[in-house]
Amino acid sequence: MIAGKRGKLRQVDPDRRRLMLLYLLLGFSAGLPFYMFNAVLTLRLSRHGVDIALIGFFAWVALLPTFKFLWAPIVDRLSVPGFSSFWGQRRGWIMLSQLGIFAAMVAMAFTADDTNLPLVALFAILLAFWTTTLEVAADGWRIELAPTQEAQGPIVAANLWGYRSAMVAAGSGAALVAARADWMWAYLAIALLAFLPFPVLAAMRPEPLAVAKRTGALLRGLGVSVPILVLSSLATALVGWLALRGFSALGITSDSNVTPYVLVICMLPFLALAVALPRIRKMGEDAPWRRSPALGPYVDIFWRYGFATLLVLGFVSLYRVGDVLALTLSHPMWDARGYSLNQIGIADGAVALPASIVGVAIGGWIAARWRLGWALAVGALFAALGNWVYVWLWQARPEGWILYASVAADQFGNGLAGAVFVVYLSMLVNPRFPSAQYAFLSGFAFLLARLLAGASGTMQQEMGYDGFFLLSGALSLAAILLLPFLARVVPRGMSAGPERPV
Repeated sequence: MIAGKRGKLRQVDPDRRRLMLLYLLLGFSAGLPFYMFNAVLTLRLSRHGVDIALIGFFAWVALLPTFKFLWAPIVDRLSVPGFSSFWGQRRGWIMLSQLGIFAAMVAMAFTADDTNLPLVALFAILLAFWTTTLEVAADGWRIELAPTQEAQGPIVAANLWGYRSAMVAAGSGAALVAARADWMWAYLAIALLAFLPFPVLAAMRPEPLAVAKRTGALLRGLGVSVPILVLSSLATALVGWLALRGFSALGITSDSNVTPYVLVICMLPFLALAVALPRIRKMGEDAPWRRSPALGPYVDIFWRYGFATLLVLGFVSLYRVGDVLALTLSHPMWDARGYSLNQIGIADGAVALPASIVGVAIGGWIAARWRLGWALAVGALFAALGNWVYVWLWQARPEGWILYASVAADQFGNGLAGAVFVVYLSMLVNPRFPSAQYAFLSGFAFLLARLLAGASGTMQQEMGYDGFFLLSGALSLAAILLLPFLARVVPRGMSAGPERPV
């Protein structure tokens, strides 16, 4: 579905401005921790001499957001005791998530010597889980509050400004602190910064139907959060232990070429959907799968789009591959090329932030005014160019201005493509299931990218950094080939599935 509207933007009213400021804050809340378990962690591991293949495996931590649809219905249907009784369901989950983010990042700070990699992986996974849960609650709320393409454009831009500003603050701030102190203090500093939105949210006005006092709701919410955080940590440790035993039994080590296995795994969802789609397409309104609280939101996507669902999912899974691969190995490449932590900190801060903000602003503007097909094509082109510029960086002499120019081009293209892509995904969603369906689509969108990112270390060993970034740029551009077919995709009516309880 790519149909869009042309015309002038309306003047932003006060309510829309407040909504944009809110999503600027929420984007900031999610962007800080994301960079700390992703790019900053790979840089930290690289500085500690961890093998490049193992660093690539750590990129699989970012696979967790891909499967957020598994717990998104819980966020849609259940409330957090204490917090939700005063601040509402969405803010309740956001506040619980921020506590989880703070705890996980502090734990990563005290394992910052990287001598116990399984423990580092555990805390990185917990950080990814709570960051993703925050995003699930915030995305569902955004789609409810702004259901149209025109309304989504400015709010998505504000959200991504906050998100990318936080990523820059995390990347630049962590590198600069680590250069002057060590990685423990870098993670503690960012943990404190990530916690700042919590008191802001706690000071906000209550929901209209609030049933508790502010102080009582806060104390009860904090009390309930402790056992939730402990239980989630124990469950994650158990799953991680079982996974490590499974990998060991299969003989997978840092020397294994995992790329073929990754590609096979990526094909499995498409094969399963192809088998199930004929039955889903024929379902009536009272079909149990369509009315199921757990499965209904996802079955609805396939019911509305039919066999075109495979085309849509193929496109969204390809569109951001290049940027995810570039993010995974860009920092280790800068380190291998001889750039200092101070130079990397400047690149991640003073250079990346304005370039990203401009890219997001232009992406949000064209997503609101152009047909989405053209906007998506422009985004893919600039994303590819941002990846290819790193080929030049790798082959050129290590001079500061080369690093800064390359990062500026990469962040501009990444920001532009990201803003357009979020609007496109939001327009695919049935407003009756905003959190669950957006979680599924945005998670599936990064399945291929993050599976390949985990194999990026072994890919780099086979083709070198220049070959790796040539490939990542080509994958970004390849999505354009599907746009003419995607333009013909039109969903049928909305589902009659279960509504979210008030």
